Order: sequence, then C-alpha cells, then structure tokens
Amino acid sequence: MWECIPRLGVILGTLDQKKASPLHYRREIDGLRAVAVLPVILFHAGFKTFSGGFVGVDIFFVISGYLITTIILTDKEKGTFSIVNFYERRARRILPALFFVMLCCLPFAWLWLPPNHLRDFSQNLVAVSSFSSNIVFWQKSGYFATAAELNPLLHTWSLAVEEQYYVLFPLFLMLMCKLHKRWIFASLITIAITSLALAQWGSYHAPSAAFFLLPTRGWELAIGALIAFCFLYKRKKTDFIVSNKHANEMLSLLGIALILYSIFSFDKATPFPGFLALIPTIGTGFIIVFTTPQTLVGRLLGTKGMVGVGLVSYSAYLWHQPLFAFARHRAPTELNTSTLLALSGLSIIFAFISWRYVEIPFRNRATFSRKSIFYIALIGSLAFIAVGSNGHLSKGFPERFSIPNNLLETFKMLGRVESCYDRESDHLFENSYCELGDSQHKASFVVFGDSHAAALSYAFHVAASNAEVKGISTSANGCTPLLDIYALRGDQNESNCNLLNKRIYNYVRDNNIEKLFLVARWSYYTDGGYNGRDFSFIGLNDNDEKNKEQSRKAFEYGLKQTIKAYKEIGIELTIVLQVPQQLFGPEEAYKRVMQDGGSRADIDKWSISREKHDNLHSYTSSIFNSYKGINVIDFENIFCNDLRCAMGTISESYYIDDDHLSKFGKDLVIPRIEKMLRKD
Repeated sequence: MWECIPRLGVILGTLDQKKASPLHYRREIDGLRAVAVLPVILFHAGFKTFSGGFVGVDIFFVISGYLITTIILTDKEKGTFSIVNFYERRARRILPALFFVMLCCLPFAWLWLPPNHLRDFSQNLVAVSSFSSNIVFWQKSGYFATAAELNPLLHTWSLAVEEQYYVLFPLFLMLMCKLHKRWIFASLITIAITSLALAQWGSYHAPSAAFFLLPTRGWELAIGALIAFCFLYKRKKTDFIVSNKHANEMLSLLGIALILYSIFSFDKATPFPGFLALIPTIGTGFIIVFTTPQTLVGRLLGTKGMVGVGLVSYSAYLWHQPLFAFARHRAPTELNTSTLLALSGLSIIFAFISWRYVEIPFRNRATFSRKSIFYIALIGSLAFIAVGSNGHLSKGFPERFSIPNNLLETFKMLGRVESCYDRESDHLFENSYCELGDSQHKASFVVFGDSHAAALSYAFHVAASNAEVKGISTSANGCTPLLDIYALRGDQNESNCNLLNKRIYNYVRDNNIEKLFLVARWSYYTDGGYNGRDFSFIGLNDNDEKNKEQSRKAFEYGLKQTIKAYKEIGIELTIVLQVPQQLFGPEEAYKRVMQDGGSRADIDKWSISREKHDNLHSYTSSIFNSYKGINVIDFENIFCNDLRCAMGTISESYYIDDDHLSKFGKDLVIPRIEKMLRKD
C-alpha cells in the first residue's frame, strides 16, 4: 500500500530510470497518498463531512497494485527479479514501523484497556503478526460498528490484505511470465472482473466479508496492476493516450473529482466495495495515468505540503487509529471536535518521527543487512504472537483491576427463563417460543421483538408469575417487530424478520391472545447509535437502499400497518420503549470508576447524559406518542434523573453491555411490567 517511491527522486530499489518512465519519481503520487490518508484519519476521527473517508484505503490499493507490478515486471524484463529481494524490500518497508507502533501500544493497552478489550487486543497482536487481521475482524466485528472505534489495531486489516497480496501476486506473475504477455493481461482482467463481481454480490449478501477479504479487494489492486502492465508493454498506445495535454488536464481533474465525490458522498451505508467502489478507484487510475507536473492536479498534488504528508502517510496511517482508540477508552464522554483535531494533528507529528527515525534507517542496507531484516521480522513476529497469546489465554488479565468479584458477577447476571435457553451453549433460542409466567393458565400475552425482547424475557416471566398469568416470548436479534418491513441485514436468509413478523401475527390471531408487547431497540433502526453510528437499516423491500431516510420511512409505514392489523383483531398492543443506552459496557466503565476512586459520583460521570439519551430517543418517542389507542411503557424515569441515566450503583451494574439490562436492572422494571399484565 505504501510502496510508493520515496523522497526527492530516489527510485525504489536500484532500477534503471532511463527507459522505465513509470518508475521515475512522481511527486504527484506522493501527493495522492496524502489525499488518501487524510480522509481516512478524519473519517476515523468521526467527522461527518468525511463520511466516505474510508475510500482512502481503496486509493492506496490501486497505487500499490501499480507500483508493485511495475517493480516486479521491470525486474523480470531485466532478468534481475528475485523473490527474496522482493520480500526483503517489503519487510523493510512495512514491518519496522508497524512493530514500533505495536510496541508503543503495549503499555497503554495494559494500563487502560479493560479485560475484554485487552483480550481482543491480544488476539489482534497475533493476527497482525500472522498477516491475518482482516480475517479476524471479518469474523468478529464490522468495520463500521461502534465497538470498532475502540480497537487500536482495527486499521491493520488493510495491511493484511496487502501482505496476502504480496505473497500470492509475485508467484502468480512468475508462473504467468512463461506465457505470452497477452495471456498475462487477459488473466489480470479476468481476475479483476471476477473479484469485482464477487465484491458486488458480497456488499449486499456478506458485507463484512466483502469489506475485509482479499478476494473482494483484489480487483482494486488489479486496476493498478493493469495500468502498470500497459505502461510497460503497451508503450505506443499509452504514449498516444497521454500525449494530449488537454486530455491530461481534463481526465486528471475528473480523477480527483471522482475521489472527492466518494470522500464526501459515501458513508457507512454505501454498499462497499462493489460497483460504487469503481468511482474512487477509477479516479485514482486517471490520476496515475494522466496527471503530470504540468497539469493543475499535478501542481496541486506536487506541493511541498501534500508531498510531505504523502511521504509520512504510512506512519500516519499506523498511528492515527491507536491514538483515537486509546483516547476514547479514557474519555467518559465522546471526544469533542478540538480533541479530535488535536489527535489528528498528533498522528502526523508522530508519523514524521517514526518515518525519520524508524522507516528511513531500516530501508538503508548499509545500516541493516538482509539477514538483520529477516531476523527482526521473525523475532518480532514471534514475540508479538507470544505476548498476544498470553493476553488471550489470560482473558485480558482481569486481576489488573481491583473490581470486587461480586460486582464483576453483576455484569454477567442475566436472569433466566430456562425454557428459552440452550443449556449447553447458554444462548437464547431465536425464532422459537418459550413460556413465561404461570404454566397452569392459557397464554394470554406475547412478548416479541429483537434482542431487547430476549433480554427482558426474565422480567416478563417474573411479572407474569406474580400476576398469575401465562405468556409466550420469541425474538430474533436485529429484527424490528413491525409488519410489512424488511431488515436489510446480511443474515436474513437465516433470520427472516418479514416472515417472522407474519408468523407472530398468525399465532396471536389464531390462539386468542389478548395482549401483545413489542420490545426493541427502536432507535437502532431509525437513528443508529449515538452520533448515527451502529445503524441497522430497514426497508419496504429487501433490496431498498440502506440509508436513514429510507429506514425512517419504513419504520413509520411498518408501525402504521402493525397497529392497524392488530387493532382489527382486537389485540391490546403495548410498545415497550428501549432502556437508556450507555456509551460504554459496564466492565469498561466500572474499571474507570474504580481507578477514579469508586464513588457514586464516578459512576454518574461514566453514565450516559440525559440530554444524549433524550436526543437519541426523540424521534421514535414522538412517533409512538402520536398514535392513540396503544399503550407505551417507558423505563427512563426508573434509570434517569435530570442529568444522567444511571449505569448502576457502586455495588451492582444495571447492564451486561451498553444497552441490555442485567438481572439487577431487570428487577427494577418488573413492577412496571406486572402492572400492565394484571387483569383489570
């Protein structure tokens, strides 16, 4: 990704410049690297203006494909290519700065990360050292999930893609070079088209896999590889194409316009990296092909400031995410704009330091021999694997923090309805019924919804037992319990919310149910989480666009249809509003509380503010309150005062994570539920 030509006219390796015009130093490509890295930094900072800043990685992929292919093919033509030399150069370029940043992260991870996060960080150390972090992040979390911004090593997924590419691509070219060049070109095009088609399919059906994995990112690298191939082997055609100064000017401007459009128009709801990813990648290709020092874009990208940022872009990329993640771990509230800008600037300062004192020395063969580089790569990788394995096996060293065991246990205490649980895996059965309350009676109510319905099943069970009534509960994670809408999630083949809603309606109608309680994390489908992150989009059709406007439209339509349908069959409908959502899980928050002294005031400091809670819930609450003839249960006055919505007390947590109640939290809501269940 950052294999671009180093500073001030020095060519990568020892290549002959006289007849290899693609390899002469191009200031505009260093400037293009600045265009790539700055939006990534500002995107991870959370600035909404740069909602598509993640496309900077796609820009880097195209640049990398172009430069690496140029190096390999030029060496092959000269008969000087060596796979050992190739891996040596990659090791010199990538590993020293990466290991340095990882090493700097270790003490802060030890001091600041709660056990669950330190365990994940430790796993990531192993994954980064084994070139597999993209696979780990694909399996564990999404790039745009709220929890992802707390991961100091999230950004290393792109390095893993690059490293996997470095392993496979030279071997591919070594095999293909025995064939005619037209077959190599045809093979690259075939790979690119196949990879793009897979990415387009995956962006809708397996978005996390499509985002993180090489098979769906390979086409971006292939674009750069095809440009390099044309420059080297189609000289007459490429010289003709780039000989027109007016065309160069216009197409380079189009290239930068495509990139800027992507940065400012895309967001986490954009299906990616499918066909829409062609916009920034083709834009990058246009700049590589058509930009010269004489074009306006070339002059802009070639300015000292842009080139300077481009030169340190690899280190800047490495530094920015740890700085943001550790700062977010330390702050009781979301970071303000001034802090985020300061951290963004600090990442550039740290980048210059590591570029000057780590990157440059390790590129110098006179300072570090090939044997030294390979020893450093081996020993460093094994050391981080050992440290990471130890952190994983120790479960994040929970003994680091003096949180009382009885308090730790409250983070885990769910409350149980045994018929709802798989006793072996301890997970709730989804899409299956379970009984609540007094089994001697006929079921008179149904509790239905997403994971919040599952989490409250215990409270409904106790309340129903006290009221001497029986109910039925069923749920599916991420499923909005509204008729005639679709959850735009990748798991809908296994958990089809549209069909599940119809099934519940039929059950309620056919079994003479009297009361229906719909329970969900409602804002999840209309607003996302705080600051609009962590959105689960819904639509009127299963192929609707994933955006906030469409989700709200579907939400209002689905609620209207649901109220109408159940009213027609005489069902008493109750909407259970979601409990206050916290910014942090209890383990993380209480660790901070104990570090700060362990007082109720400290707990309040780490609890969500009433203002933020009200803002997040304002839309859904206003929609629910606009309907007459339905009941609404709101728990906020149980947990909230005028300033804060409490996470718990000094001795017990009300939550097991940031938005699901623990047994102690559920105990507080049981009287409210029981009142609704008792017969008049």
